[in-house]
Amino acid sequence: MTSTPDPENTPTRRIPVRAAIGRTLLRWARWKKVGSAPGTGIFIGAPHTSNWDWVLTLLVLWSDHVSPRILIKREMFWWPMGPILRALGGIPTDRGARGGLVQRLVQMAESSEDFVLVIAVDGTRSRTDHWKSGFYRLSQATGLPITLGFVDGPTRTAGLGPTMHLTGDIKADMDAIRAFYADKHGVHPGRGGTVRLREEDAAA
Repeated sequence: MTSTPDPENTPTRRIPVRAAIGRTLLRWARWKKVGSAPGTGIFIGAPHTSNWDWVLTLLVLWSDHVSPRILIKREMFWWPMGPILRALGGIPTDRGARGGLVQRLVQMAESSEDFVLVIAVDGTRSRTDHWKSGFYRLSQATGLPITLGFVDGPTRTAGLGPTMHLTGDIKADMDAIRAFYADKHGVHPGRGGTVRLREEDAAA
């Protein structure tokens, strides 16, 4: 009897066939990939405007032989999608739950040498005034760098920008991130959230 691997306890694997699938499907869909993925770290994706974002993100990372874990809202894990999403590295998250997720992800990062996690920092496909700050807290807690991932519908480009170590100076870090995403529009331009953390408002 076999069981579906638990992405929370399974090391990130480099699977050659997935690289071929990723490159082929991106080419067939007429999307261009830019940048390259480091083998470990926290990948933030923005703007999050479509359910296709996670598909494009998977294809981009698979193209670089990286099989990531991806945070996906729990409502997406209905049958038969649930087992498929888990097999692809999906980790269900509960928007209504308080606390615990960052601590659980820290434990996962500490137990794996090739931990790769993708987070849609908007937190929703609708336009919002702030990003979710979990990526920042997780990076600070683990010491892992963040890589700036993006989807840009007008140019049909998806890929990876710079990798950066957060300094703890939230405004300075977010200013650098804002500069990168200034010309990135998502699959549906206009739906992406404002590149700002609530912690910046509190500090101000």
